[in-house]
Amino acid sequence: MQASFKIVVVSDIHYACPAEQERGGFETRVIGNPLLRLFVKAYRRHIWVGDPFSHNHLLGYFIEAAGEPDLVVANGDYSCDTAFVGLSDHAAFQSAAACLEAIRARFGQRFRPVFGDHELGKVSLFGGVGGLRLASWERAVNELGLEPFWQSTVGRYVFIGVVSSLIAFPVFEPETLLEERPAWQRLREIHMNSIRSAFAALRADQRIILFCHDPTALPFLAADEQIRDKITQIELTVIGHLHTQFILRASRVLSGIPPVRFAGNTVRRMTEALRMARKWRPFNVRLCPSLSGSQLLKDGGFGVLEIDPADVKPAIWRVQRLPGS
Repeated sequence: MQASFKIVVVSDIHYACPAEQERGGFETRVIGNPLLRLFVKAYRRHIWVGDPFSHNHLLGYFIEAAGEPDLVVANGDYSCDTAFVGLSDHAAFQSAAACLEAIRARFGQRFRPVFGDHELGKVSLFGGVGGLRLASWERAVNELGLEPFWQSTVGRYVFIGVVSSLIAFPVFEPETLLEERPAWQRLREIHMNSIRSAFAALRADQRIILFCHDPTALPFLAADEQIRDKITQIELTVIGHLHTQFILRASRVLSGIPPVRFAGNTVRRMTEALRMARKWRPFNVRLCPSLSGSQLLKDGGFGVLEIDPADVKPAIWRVQRLPGS
């Protein structure tokens, strides 16, 4: 058995093909309130990401800096999702396809992608448009080859990749089309059964490394009896979605707040996630930042996880910074 096994994790690449780049101002165009538009522009410029289309070069930096790991995991969000409906939008699909093709070309069979929320669609942060679309799911699975559930074993470690938006579907359901909800519910049950079966099959000496894009899903896993019974075997959970440690720390401070249901769908979704954030603790969360990080902190990069397949030494997680992030 090899002495160590190296996993490189990249998340929230948000690649922008030319068709998406032509949609400049896509976030603010859907906002009716002029004061809110000004706020969003200032928030992007000084705190979040100034120009969401200006980071394509970071994918090349990552591919070069990753070296020769044993496994590469992309933890979701491959496009800018400028139409807010995921991969059912042709421009977003082109972005995701170009992003995944570049990583696959470099790492081949060592590469395992995970679904992010933007692959399926989500209501825009301030404009209230968009949402999950079944056509996005179908394109992700059938045309891009994304596996909803995957697992592999190295020594005593079991790596598991899941779809956070399916697991947390009760939170996302109001963002779906009414006629598509039964199909989403069936997909969720199939997915949950796959996860339950994987946890039920674990030996007592095995450890789990879980890859889950959005931590909103974690309390739903903890609430499932079959999964909860083996939750202590999770050595760590690698999440994305939050982009920066600043947001992760803020989420922990705000955990337990009551949900706010009168200020729009996005605020409802975010506060429902924060209400349950205390339940993230058993999952031993590690955040893989976006490649660009935040405008405020310039803290982008990718994750590096080194494990001892014999489980003699604990897994070691670190974040490697990228130049220009």
